[in-house]
Amino acid sequence: MRILVVDDMPLMRHVLINMLRKLEYSDIVEATDGKQALELLQSRHFDLVISDLHMPKMNGKDLVSTMHNDNKLKSIPVMIVTCEDNKEKIHELIKERIDGFIVKPFCLTTLEKQLKYIMAKQNSSQRQSQVLESKA
Repeated sequence: MRILVVDDMPLMRHVLINMLRKLEYSDIVEATDGKQALELLQSRHFDLVISDLHMPKMNGKDLVSTMHNDNKLKSIPVMIVTCEDNKEKIHELIKERIDGFIVKPFCLTTLEKQLKYIMAKQNSSQRQSQVLESKA
């Protein structure tokens, strides 16, 4: 599984990458903002994007919105990681159809649970697509 980690703070990227490695994910690519993430998403295949919400150039909400408007990228699951505690902003994110959400600070167990949830959701959606295709 190839994961794109997007955060403007190098320390947060490295903490997240180290946690992912502890969970035995090794194919990890970094981006410093949403704009760089989009460039990487256009040039390589990714199975998951984990993005900070607040970043310069292009924030996480705009990244998700742009991905959902692109046929090539809209099926890639996205997890948002943020220190945001404003309920209105969180509801706006949920409306953007994010696949997972973690509030900083978080622990390895929280990350692992969110990853399992996203993968189970993704597998279920793939099975539904296969059933629909076989009936067509």
